[in-house]
Amino acid sequence: MDIYIVVVAGFGVMVLLTAWLPMVLRRLPLSLPICCVGIGAALSAVPTLYDLTPHPSLHLKLIEHATEAVVVISLMGAGLKIDRMIGWKRWAVTWRLLAVGMPLTILALALLGSALLGLGGAAALLLASSLAPTDPVLASDVQVGHPAEEHEDEPRFALTSEAGLNDGLAFPFVNLAIAMAGTGGLAGLSWSHWLAVDVVWKIVVGFVLGAVIGRGLGWLTFHLPNVSKLSRTGDGFVALGITCIAYGGVQAVDGYGFIGVFAAALALRASNRGHDYHRTMHDYAEELERILMMVLLVGFGAVLVGGGLLHALTWPAVAFALLALLVVRPLSGWISLLGSARRSEERAVVSFFGIRGLGTVYYLSFAIGHAPFEQTDLLWATAGLTMLISILMHGIMVTPVLLALDRKMGRTAGLPSQADPAASRPAQADRSKVFVTNETDQDHQLRNRRG
Repeated sequence: MDIYIVVVAGFGVMVLLTAWLPMVLRRLPLSLPICCVGIGAALSAVPTLYDLTPHPSLHLKLIEHATEAVVVISLMGAGLKIDRMIGWKRWAVTWRLLAVGMPLTILALALLGSALLGLGGAAALLLASSLAPTDPVLASDVQVGHPAEEHEDEPRFALTSEAGLNDGLAFPFVNLAIAMAGTGGLAGLSWSHWLAVDVVWKIVVGFVLGAVIGRGLGWLTFHLPNVSKLSRTGDGFVALGITCIAYGGVQAVDGYGFIGVFAAALALRASNRGHDYHRTMHDYAEELERILMMVLLVGFGAVLVGGGLLHALTWPAVAFALLALLVVRPLSGWISLLGSARRSEERAVVSFFGIRGLGTVYYLSFAIGHAPFEQTDLLWATAGLTMLISILMHGIMVTPVLLALDRKMGRTAGLPSQADPAASRPAQADRSKVFVTNETDQDHQLRNRRG
């Protein structure tokens, strides 16, 4: 049978599973990512497909752009569903996780990489920087619900906002690792250039230009004259256009596009916070993200078995992965939240659920494609094992732990957004009718007044 036909049919099956599995797994200690990885591993074990699964190092550009796409879509969705206005006090827990928890995680993981794995400075820093961010794609189960649901408890908000920002904020350290690999160490580095460009310029441009783009597109979406504004269309794929414009615009002036997309989403949401169209755009971004995530995680499961991703694995690498997930991230997160006035249960949940995922794959493929790193097979194997353990461990624990926390804190468990997304949202066609009907009625009233 033609392999193309098999791929098309298989993609159709995955699309249906993307819609069906979350509903079936809602109350089970399983997650969609676990099932995706299992499907990919099972498929690659088939003799015909085993030899067709390459190691990721053979297709760095493809993997880089595929993971880049799913991350930026996820960042748009994360920004659109945050109801809380950005501010120093309102986002205090987020700033603590970013300013204290993330640097501590990178430092500890870099030291572990050097001590346990015998990596050089550049490779150890790359591995640490790639594994430090909380993944915005795989962390959806611990994030807040849909826009305007007003169920933003502190742990879910902290993990959502952290995942929205720390992917971009890991980039200065990845760029530092690339520079170290190119110069052979710290001696030949221009620290002033790194601080001025990679840290200050690119971060500031990401925030400022992303917010400007988001605010400008928010005006086009919500504040143009009634007949022209984009919200009147009722089309959710407008979110994809805004994502691409924000990412491309920020990257074009050498800023961090990940930060730009998240900032654009926050600014877009702030331009008309209560409008129902935010829900339409978010739902489209979420569905697109889920399909892309499923395809990539099936591929991840396939390279684990057929692609030989773990062939270079060593016992010290196993120890590294366990320490990263069970000690380094929880301890760094806990230290960053000391004195935050949050209850110990909330601090524990936020510190523990730092899920590692597709952002790690993006950073590895990006950096290895831009500089010569040592022991790249070991880097891939260690990162792959860390991701696998995170997907399994966090995926199994997230539902019972968050439900237990909700009961402990006196919150209502099983909110519509977590229990059944379809239960609290109208059909897409009905939403479109609402937008068009409302606008048509206003046009009719205007014509009557003119008449």
